[in-house]
Amino acid sequence: MALQWLITAAAILVAVATWIKARRLARKLERLTESYWELRYQQGQLRSRLNRLDPEEPAGGEPARAAATSFVPLSSLKR
Repeated sequence: MALQWLITAAAILVAVATWIKARRLARKLERLTESYWELRYQQGQLRSRLNRLDPEEPAGGEPARAAATSFVPLSSLKR
């Protein structure tokens, strides 16, 4: 009978420890998620500021090309 109580107490201790760790990880995930969205917002703000300073350059950081890509119908490619 004592062995059953010992196993029960050990199981309760493991469950409590796991519950505490899960709560800690949930708080950490919440902080990381908040930081991620804050950085995304700041990136958008910086991108818009950069576009106001240099509207010639696209947001991707690549220089603008002189020739624009035009539409090519598929029927012309079949010939």
